[in-house]
Amino acid sequence: MKKFSLVLQNGQVFEGNAPLWQEGEVGGEVVFTTGMTGYPETLTDPSYAGQIIVFTYPLIGNYGVPPPAFWESKKIHARGVIACQISPHYHHFQASLSFHEWLKNEGVFFLEDVDTRSLTKILRNAGSMPGILTDSPKNILSFEDPNREDLVARVSISKREIYGKGSKRVIAVDCGMKENMLRHLVKEGVEVVKVPYNEDYSDEDFDGVFLSNGPGDPLFCQQTIAILKKVMERKKPIFGVCLGNQLLALAAGATTYKLKFGHRGQNQPCIDLKTKKCYITSQNHGFAIDEKSLPADWEVTFRNLNDHSVEGISHRFLPFHSLQFHPEAAPGPRDTEWFFKQFVERL
Repeated sequence: MKKFSLVLQNGQVFEGNAPLWQEGEVGGEVVFTTGMTGYPETLTDPSYAGQIIVFTYPLIGNYGVPPPAFWESKKIHARGVIACQISPHYHHFQASLSFHEWLKNEGVFFLEDVDTRSLTKILRNAGSMPGILTDSPKNILSFEDPNREDLVARVSISKREIYGKGSKRVIAVDCGMKENMLRHLVKEGVEVVKVPYNEDYSDEDFDGVFLSNGPGDPLFCQQTIAILKKVMERKKPIFGVCLGNQLLALAAGATTYKLKFGHRGQNQPCIDLKTKKCYITSQNHGFAIDEKSLPADWEVTFRNLNDHSVEGISHRFLPFHSLQFHPEAAPGPRDTEWFFKQFVERL
């Protein structure tokens, strides 16, 4: 190991240790996630594209890394990892390699032996910000903000794919779709046609549309929004999750804004405003819907109990629904998996 540093845009520097193979620098938006477990699913979630993830739980890596069949995509999408301690040893019957080995194989920079408690407090108070992992902290000239990039274009598929069989046909718009979303849709017995974020499917034969999660600022997805507006005129069921929630709101005429430090982790409390039932949810997003901008024929269905931001919306008369949290979990509580069944029943 050797000394390595994280340099934040505000000038603060955090020192730690990194492997000898790690040379040069990598930049991204520094964010924190509060999950105690689930690092394989988190790092392979395409929604983390462009980000350097700070794990607030003090020890990660102790159960190793499972085979790719258990990942949420084919690779790590995060640009970097910061941890207080990464276990050099692992014990799990499904593990195939250590966390250190996985990061090296994927070429992902990491920094350990860091005071992540102090770093998290800075990000919570000042907000998520660009940062750089580097071996030359005094030579930083500029910082890259990935939210000014079209990250969805990087993680979406290039051509359509078809999964499952059934009498109902669902178009799944891939903005960085997690594998567990696909697993749930197929499990419900429908044919899933997974299409690129910018493919126009509005004139095709389908029974419903699923809008996936994805990274970055939803305003970059203008093609997706334009297609969605045409689809909404057909009045068929639409279900959006995470970025899909924001895209549905934008297509309806609402606006979005960037949260100070976002919601990332598997312990976010959300309340169903109709039943008053609270769910502990898995989340990963940095943007939210501006409630005041929602048209009169739309309503808020879920709210975050920590900051009261919008966690779900629904059209008052048409079958359009979306959630900001991840009902498919992976990682996280599975309390809201039933939303997939509810969507298929509406087809």
